[in-house]
Amino acid sequence: MRQLPRSVKDLRPSGIQHVPFRGADLLERPLLNKDTGFDDSERDVFGLRGLLPPRSSEIEQQVSLELEHIRCKSDDLERYIGLAALQDRNETLFYRVLLENLEEFMPIVYTPTVGRACQTFSHIMRRPRGLWITPADIDRIPDLLCNARTESTGAGSAVDDIRLIVATDNERILGLGDQGAGGMGIPVGKLALYTAGAGIYPAHTLPVSLDVGTDNEELLADPIYIGHRQRRLRGAEYDDFIEAFVTAIQDVCPRAVLQWEDFKQHNAIRILDRYRHRLTSFNDDIQGTGAVVLAGILAAVRVLGRPLAEQRFVFLGAGAAGTGIARMIRAALVAQGADGPTVKRAIVTADTKGLVFAARDELDDDKREFALGPDELAAYGLGGLNPSDRRDFEAVVAAVRPTMLIGTSGVPGAFTETAIREMAAHVERPVVFPLSNPTAKTEAVPTDIMAWTGGRALIATGSPFDAVVVNGTSHIIGQANNVFIFPGMGLGAIVAEAREITDEMFLLAAGTLAEMVSPERLAAGALYPAISELREVSRQIAAKVVCQSRDCGVGRLYRDEEVMDAVDSAIWFPAYLPYRPAE
Repeated sequence: MRQLPRSVKDLRPSGIQHVPFRGADLLERPLLNKDTGFDDSERDVFGLRGLLPPRSSEIEQQVSLELEHIRCKSDDLERYIGLAALQDRNETLFYRVLLENLEEFMPIVYTPTVGRACQTFSHIMRRPRGLWITPADIDRIPDLLCNARTESTGAGSAVDDIRLIVATDNERILGLGDQGAGGMGIPVGKLALYTAGAGIYPAHTLPVSLDVGTDNEELLADPIYIGHRQRRLRGAEYDDFIEAFVTAIQDVCPRAVLQWEDFKQHNAIRILDRYRHRLTSFNDDIQGTGAVVLAGILAAVRVLGRPLAEQRFVFLGAGAAGTGIARMIRAALVAQGADGPTVKRAIVTADTKGLVFAARDELDDDKREFALGPDELAAYGLGGLNPSDRRDFEAVVAAVRPTMLIGTSGVPGAFTETAIREMAAHVERPVVFPLSNPTAKTEAVPTDIMAWTGGRALIATGSPFDAVVVNGTSHIIGQANNVFIFPGMGLGAIVAEAREITDEMFLLAAGTLAEMVSPERLAAGALYPAISELREVSRQIAAKVVCQSRDCGVGRLYRDEEVMDAVDSAIWFPAYLPYRPAE
């Protein structure tokens, strides 16, 4: 077999690590610090004698101690702060704790707890992470990126090369809206999951806050607020700022994959469409959400025993996430050979103003893509509805009789008992996806959905929920968490050195994820694998992305037998390597 390219071998450290720091300087570097894990010889060579307690600890002992520290805290936000403090002190130990306890701590480092962290960010931040860019920096963004390149270890070597960036403008944080500078909690949390879920080495990652101001009055009035205390940048000035950011990435970090995160609907869609062919980039809220929900749908189809083309989808929520899901379903239908009229009829969307149809007054351009035309309205008997019924979600459900109901509205309780019971009256196994998060924003809770459907529903949620017991049978509630998609997508794009991330890659990722749901979990109602399987899921998705990059001419020309070895060579496992002084 050919030697793997150097660019892949450099994606994680291995063997003996040569370190140019010593003493307190070494202990202050989170990616190199081992705390009490330095052995006797390292303490001598690196001038650590007297700076640490005398006893050395194995990393397994340190993990046990950190679990003791975190679990003694009674509040999830305090656990978040405790884990952030560990990450700021010793990243290897942080990722070992997270990786070995993903089901317990993923809801802490990311949704739902990260939502509380974003809301209180200015008051809980201990140590800044990542890169903060404001409109005042528009002419010096390349300099700021250079400042960030060697922040992790300071070594200036290939291992410090930025290969993955998660950037947000903080305007649509989860279902919480504009959180200003507090939105930085999202890129930080997402990148932690890239590392835990796919083994991307932390020194290759960079969280970015594009802090263009905030329209959140509470933040603007807070004297402690740490962000750019101005109204949000809009219009041409905003576009110029984004353009300057993209140009700087191309100049300073030319091999980086960029994930756009938590941009509001209009900006999210147009920025993705503007830059996706120019820069290796994707929008997780649109494409990642679309792929993970499609995976759950494909898993549900396995249970239902009826093809995708026979399903009827009703969406509540026509923003970026809803658009992304609808696009992915449409692509899957086309890939499976569905004709044009079938595809157009399959997807019905509603928003805060009711049914989305082409002749509706003041319809946003972003929503026209899936607006129903006269033929589709007639097919469902919606053409004759009076205007008030077209605004009534329950009336839409009654007319369409959906087999699958998808919520991205951010409106708690929007899936009413009447709507769910109406759906269940016409469908043997209703498939219900209340996806809005955090938990307080969910359209309906699984216990209610199960009660309203007599325990027949297949449910996936955006936030984690416990299993629901109905008549003595436990139903597992799968979480439609983008973490099943984006780590593998990012890893595959990095290994492939992909020049573009295509829709076909997301379709492959969705299909791969759906296939990895075991028959036992499907029988228990779960539409996704267990979180404990995340690394293997990411590994398989990454391999498919590498192959697809090659086959469509946008990535390295790996042979089939080389692909998995290349992926595995890029996956970092958090363990202490032996250190020697750099020459």
